[in-house]
Amino acid sequence: MKKILAFAGSTSSTSINKKLAIFAAENLENTSFDVIDLRNFEMPLYSEDEEKKGFSENTKKFTSLLDNYDGFILSLAEHNGSYAAAFKNIFDWSSRIEAKVFREKPLLLMATSPGARGGQSVLEAGVSKFPMMGVKELFTFSLPSFSDNFKEGKIIEKELKNQLVTEVHNFENSVNQ
Repeated sequence: MKKILAFAGSTSSTSINKKLAIFAAENLENTSFDVIDLRNFEMPLYSEDEEKKGFSENTKKFTSLLDNYDGFILSLAEHNGSYAAAFKNIFDWSSRIEAKVFREKPLLLMATSPGARGGQSVLEAGVSKFPMMGVKELFTFSLPSFSDNFKEGKIIEKELKNQLVTEVHNFENSVNQ
């Protein structure tokens, strides 16, 4: 059976994006999944000077972990219209070990936020950048107004839920080809 890695581009212990990533993964039908927390991969801030000192154990651990999966579900937190600093740092480090961070595998890229735009700015940034980082096929979903549309571990607004389930199934079909 194929296996997916699901995570949020956030280090918040109460990440709404992690909740969305888990919900999406729970909608997989014929694919298993693991969920990770980026807080378990603390790394120094990336710089050429730090890289000259070598790669941290967490950098190696995170980067090698990506080799073990057939696809990825990632929900990005939006900080001032862009990636969260911790997420950007982890991917900067990882790309120094393997430029094709996503290993030429499918990605379900999502974002959510408390606001009506649902993390659209960070989602657009990922859509424009991640294909150059080794995404084989990209699927997207944005959940606006998280607190209004997500309750008790699931999307409650029917049309939004149907949109996500459709993207999950399209993603899963790509993974299982």
